[in-house]
Amino acid sequence: MKRVCVFCGSSSGKDPRHRDAAVRLGGALARQGLGLVYGGGSIGLMGILADAALAGGGEVTGVIPAFLKKLELGHLGLTDLRVVGTMHERKALMAELSDAFVALPGGFGTVEEFCEVLTWAQLGLHAKPCALLNVEGFFDPLLGLFEAQVAGGFLSPEHRALVMVERAVDILVERLQASMSEPGIRPMDLRDA
Repeated sequence: MKRVCVFCGSSSGKDPRHRDAAVRLGGALARQGLGLVYGGGSIGLMGILADAALAGGGEVTGVIPAFLKKLELGHLGLTDLRVVGTMHERKALMAELSDAFVALPGGFGTVEEFCEVLTWAQLGLHAKPCALLNVEGFFDPLLGLFEAQVAGGFLSPEHRALVMVERAVDILVERLQASMSEPGIRPMDLRDA
């Protein structure tokens, strides 16, 4: 089964449209038979996303470090909850289990996790799609930074094009499915990194 890793906030944020997007994304993944891999929490957008995927009959795998299990209230109703030792192990396992990456709104961790897998794509460590669900323009400032990096000569237009951006959940899921079925996509093996 193909799986999509979603990075998102352990907070619900202030805008209810962000919560609605998490519900829609979780439901859409389940309807399309795509498993969800995420950070394993039961709170914030993370919990909302997982609950929506589970309610739709989807497979949900959570990956959470032991020290965060209490802080993020590890979700006990998942298909599979994996407890790891460190944040590095968490990110490596999430990447290994996934065929694509999506970021919903979130804080430092969400942006850091997304930019790390994006960097791995830039370096050729994987060829998995990396997408932003740009809910109500949430990621516009980050996209502006990417454009400034291109303009300043720090990022090539080819590498900037690695970021898939959509505002609509259904269109994003369709694009991910099309990208995941393209030949030449190989699983990432972080032991080679």
